[in-house]
Amino acid sequence: MEKKPELLCPVGGQDTLQAALRGGADAVYFGATEFNARMNAKNFDRAALSDAVFRCHEKGVRVYVTLNTLLTDRQIPRAMELVSFLYQTGADALILADRGLSALIHAAFPDLELHASTQASGHNLSAAIALAEAGFTRMVCARELDQKNLKTLCAASPIEIELFVHGAICASHSGQCLMSSMIGDRSGNRGECAQPCRLPYNGGYPLSFKDLSLAGHVEEILSLGVSSLKIEGRMKGASYVYTAASIWRTLLDEGRSATPKEMARLAGAFSRSGFTDGYFTRRLGSDMLGVRTAQDKKITEKTAVSYREIERCALPITLSREPKKIAEPALPPKKKTGFGRSARFLKPEQIPQTDLFREIYLPLAVFDGARANGVILPSVIMDSERPFVRSALEKAVNEGVRHVLVGNLGHLDLVKDLHVTLHGDFRLNITNSFSLSSYPDFADVIVSPELNLAQLRDLRGEKSVIVYGKIPLMLLEKQVGTKCLRDRRGVCFPVIREGGRDVVLNSVPIYMLDREKDLKERGITLRHYIFTTESPQEVKKILSAIVEKAPAKGNVRRIK
Repeated sequence: MEKKPELLCPVGGQDTLQAALRGGADAVYFGATEFNARMNAKNFDRAALSDAVFRCHEKGVRVYVTLNTLLTDRQIPRAMELVSFLYQTGADALILADRGLSALIHAAFPDLELHASTQASGHNLSAAIALAEAGFTRMVCARELDQKNLKTLCAASPIEIELFVHGAICASHSGQCLMSSMIGDRSGNRGECAQPCRLPYNGGYPLSFKDLSLAGHVEEILSLGVSSLKIEGRMKGASYVYTAASIWRTLLDEGRSATPKEMARLAGAFSRSGFTDGYFTRRLGSDMLGVRTAQDKKITEKTAVSYREIERCALPITLSREPKKIAEPALPPKKKTGFGRSARFLKPEQIPQTDLFREIYLPLAVFDGARANGVILPSVIMDSERPFVRSALEKAVNEGVRHVLVGNLGHLDLVKDLHVTLHGDFRLNITNSFSLSSYPDFADVIVSPELNLAQLRDLRGEKSVIVYGKIPLMLLEKQVGTKCLRDRRGVCFPVIREGGRDVVLNSVPIYMLDREKDLKERGITLRHYIFTTESPQEVKKILSAIVEKAPAKGNVRRIK
């Protein structure tokens, strides 16, 4: 008999912990008071965390602690001290997104399970293999995977696959959204998302999705070989957690999909105009969209929740770990870097005759060897897309590609035998020196545009910094069907098509062409430029501004 997947439930505080335990969770996940992607949840201080681990283990329930934000160099020592506490306390696993932090943890605590957060952007088999090599035992896969790609992934993955089956979903691929950070200075990658996707654009809500529910697909899910089924909701209340946990517990135990009555109970606990299974079924239509209406709230208010303890046959968990003293992580050595510029263009016709740039990149689908010497790999390459990308990449190399910009750990194996120079893209979310040094195969890495000047100064290694261009804010699996998302103030966020997916751009460009002193003082000698919506004439003006260090005109975003 095949082993049933684990039921993993969200916990945001003491009341939801009790709800998850009573609802039949096999495992729970929650955050400490630092470094987790739901900093506005109640979370757990150290005394409460120790008590929570003890209570869960007493019932045979595993505990996973979220440390799934991106960290700066100065935060790493404090994070490692927290990890030492969690190790001794008996946390069964840590959920991580930062590659540098995870490497340090694996080296210091090799017997501690590491789970790659969905913020780590794992969306294919190659990512699972690379994560396994880095010491991870589980990958929380991207919500955007459909049944076909999930089957491919689960069939060959060397590590466990965890699948979101219920709760809120983002419009953007997780780990690839900078919208809250760039327009509101509240980073979703650091647990402070302001949810701009829930706001109106173009008179509607094209970025607000209904909550996910795969309760109607339990039989298909069980056939895939998924190891853990995850319910989202660390910001939601006890009644939601108990209802979702208890219904999913019943469905798993009975090996069946939900009845209409059970779906109604789930909707009563919380929904946004109902539920969607659009990613799983690959039906990416307008029926995926929804908001939390007044009627939804009334239904929840009228829904009575009757709590009862759901029995689980599980032995108490005993973890015996000796305290470990760890040295403060030693920063990688500083490197002297030469001066260099690189640029990306959306279309070949934008590229002028110029010797300003060492590398000129185009998206793989439109590569022109007469105008560019580098390609940008698609930001997402699911397993079903891999053969087409590989074929296009081989063709581009034959036509003159010498540089490849890679934005995902799971894409490295596509290029390792092509005799090209590799560069890391900003989508790798590099925010500290340890993450930067974890990609030794890259000539340089374009670091996260979320970093300020002081944090950029701290980074050691071949760091390239975006000094001009409209930053991509969202990477969408579902098309929005427009070239502009206009907010309530009338501000237009351009939408482009790149790598087969819609990308939402910031309304204004980063502009640091007139801040040469600030850049040099922070050791920023590798500069990157992004050209997307600019006309060829506008590109030429920017090139002149680079040479002249011309002051900005109009609204721009500065690196502070």
